[in-house]
Amino acid sequence: MKLTGNVILITGGGSGLGRGFAEAFHKLGNQVVIAGRREDVLRETAEANAGMDWVRMDVADAASIAEATAEVVRRHGGLNVVMNNAGVQRYIDFTKVYDDAKALEEINTNILGLMRVTAALLPQLRGVPDAVVVNVSSGLAFVPLARYPVYCASKAFVHSFSISLRHQLKETGVRVVELAPPWVESGLHDAHPPEGNPEPAPGRGPMPLEAFLAAAMEELGSGKDELAVAGAKFMYGAAVGEGAGKAFGGMNG
Repeated sequence: MKLTGNVILITGGGSGLGRGFAEAFHKLGNQVVIAGRREDVLRETAEANAGMDWVRMDVADAASIAEATAEVVRRHGGLNVVMNNAGVQRYIDFTKVYDDAKALEEINTNILGLMRVTAALLPQLRGVPDAVVVNVSSGLAFVPLARYPVYCASKAFVHSFSISLRHQLKETGVRVVELAPPWVESGLHDAHPPEGNPEPAPGRGPMPLEAFLAAAMEELGSGKDELAVAGAKFMYGAAVGEGAGKAFGGMNG
């Protein structure tokens, strides 16, 4: 995808990876619109980046998506890039009491939210040049971390869905790009209980956010459709062939 001259909507854009991407694209001169549930976070991010716009959107709620996407198109008729970045990750141990609410939160946000945002904005994207849907999956889509079983499965869905969507849209001019991050310092893990968030082994901690953003932006400008960043490259490669079982054992040993 081109990295300048876009009008970009980024879900989950007020914090973590979303804010990082929003500020990176903003610095390149793109018109960036960030979306999320927390108005205070969105407002603070937009005020820190003059010219950035924001809209409240709960991607776990279909009505909120419909209202917010219509508002974004009304304000920004040139919208040509949608980055489906919003996601939640919950520790769920099926050997203990199953928490249906946590599982539904991940499914509604990571799966249904991504599909609904995409579907709501495809009519807009099909009418503008240089249109791109960027779906943020994860290295865990390819080699799961077993303590986050629903999260990893939801990201595997994002990978599969992106392949099918790319095929369906191949004659429309709308590109579909999948971006798979590794473990990044983003705050995603901060809310986990200690048993779901153990200390990493030496040398196996998260990738610094700034280093990730630099690598991810380079990948986004490469013109490829499936983009695995840094450590996620190993996980992406291991998902096919004899290395899959060995990679899973290394991740979950």
